Amino acid sequence: MADHTGKRASRSAKKRVDTSSIKTTILLSFVVFALFLVMVLWGLSNFFLNSFYERARSQEVMRTAETLEAQFKQDRYSFESLAVQTAGTNDLYIRIDIGDESLVFDGTREVLGSDAFESDVSRIQAKLASSPAVSVSETRRDSSSMGSRLVYASYISADGTDSILCIIAPLYPDQVTVRILRDMLIYISFIVLVVSLLLAFALSVRLSAPIEKLTRSATELSNGNHDVYFDGAGFTETKELARALNKASYEMEKTDFYQREIIANVSHDLKTPLTMIRSYAEKIIDITGDNPEKRNSDLNVIISETEHLNKLVTDMLSVSSLQSNNVTMNMETFDLVQAARSVYESFLALASSEGFEIHFYPCKPAYVVGDRTRMTQVMTNFVSNAVKYSGDNKYIEIRLNKSSKKVTFHCIDRGVGIPADEIGHVWDKYYRTSANHERGIEGTGLGLAIVKGLLNLHGAKYGVESEEGKGSDFWFEMETVKKPAAEETEKKDG
Repeated sequence: MADHTGKRASRSAKKRVDTSSIKTTILLSFVVFALFLVMVLWGLSNFFLNSFYERARSQEVMRTAETLEAQFKQDRYSFESLAVQTAGTNDLYIRIDIGDESLVFDGTREVLGSDAFESDVSRIQAKLASSPAVSVSETRRDSSSMGSRLVYASYISADGTDSILCIIAPLYPDQVTVRILRDMLIYISFIVLVVSLLLAFALSVRLSAPIEKLTRSATELSNGNHDVYFDGAGFTETKELARALNKASYEMEKTDFYQREIIANVSHDLKTPLTMIRSYAEKIIDITGDNPEKRNSDLNVIISETEHLNKLVTDMLSVSSLQSNNVTMNMETFDLVQAARSVYESFLALASSEGFEIHFYPCKPAYVVGDRTRMTQVMTNFVSNAVKYSGDNKYIEIRLNKSSKKVTFHCIDRGVGIPADEIGHVWDKYYRTSANHERGIEGTGLGLAIVKGLLNLHGAKYGVESEEGKGSDFWFEMETVKKPAAEETEKKDG
């Protein structure tokens, strides 16, 4: 019992740590990103804070010097008030030498003392005197208690007197400020991690929820439940996936229905001739074996039924070959009009025996590249289909139209037609129209599927136009080519 409990716990743990799931992947990605962001913040604070502070401090000192110079030229007394305020507020050492008089405004006195920068002032003034520029600056770095600092000096001309302005600014951040910043950084890091976890969890749930719904529906579909509905609400991609899966489910249901239909139809079509063959064979043995006339009549019935079986099996093999792309094509250049005429002539016997009115309207010779036998099979199927569905009208029209570099074959009847909601399915394998069932018309539902496959192999366009109760027009269109040179020669010789 303990062993089974341990195994269940192990399986449960494996399920919880599934690193390939969307939830776990998003969660880990956000955590890694948050940790990376925190590491960047801490790295910047530890390695770049001083250099960033120096650069910002230097720029601030230059702006302050420009302000002080402008104020000194405008009003000396206002300058002193501004210098006092600026030195105290920004922790600056400001000194201006006006002739023999020196004014010092020291905002760093409480830390460094009043004479801490005398040597810096002497050095920068000497550098200014030897420089052709009106202002000079330098950064001093030493191991003294003062640390690094920016030293600046410039000439100021006011009231005909040249004065020298000196500014010294410590370039190291205040330790209290650094400590406060790092304390804030700790809180910021904690907030970033928490917010990242919450966002990761919310986003992972939102992303995985529609996918989990689709997975559950797909499982139901795999179990044979075609009534399942795929709901991909939430994202455009999942909506598109759900739409595709719903269509696939519908197509699977439709295919299953057609397969059941063809099994029922084929079973019926096989059972009827087999029963008749058996019955007539027994009849020959028991009754008509000694009567040549009756025996031959019964044998003709048997031959007719075997031909029907042979056609059924041939159609099924043709569909199988087309589906597996295992069809041998004998491509040649031939006159489609001539091939259509041969099909028309083959049905003339039917026209005279059963009262069909078949009309043939050819166009000028139209040569195409294709398999003559296969295309004859296509046209024969169209006409045979028209015969089945012509109803009491028994009118069939075979028409060929040639325009530009194309030729179109039409097979038109004025029979039962096709319901509007069924036109899109007539090319599907196993499909039989409702008129087929209602009128007991023989067929396996494979003829037009075979036609579709053959026309696709020839790259031909095809279609049907029909209206229920008024008839149908099945057509296909092919590219024409020039007449073969051999035929032109034969025609001249003849």
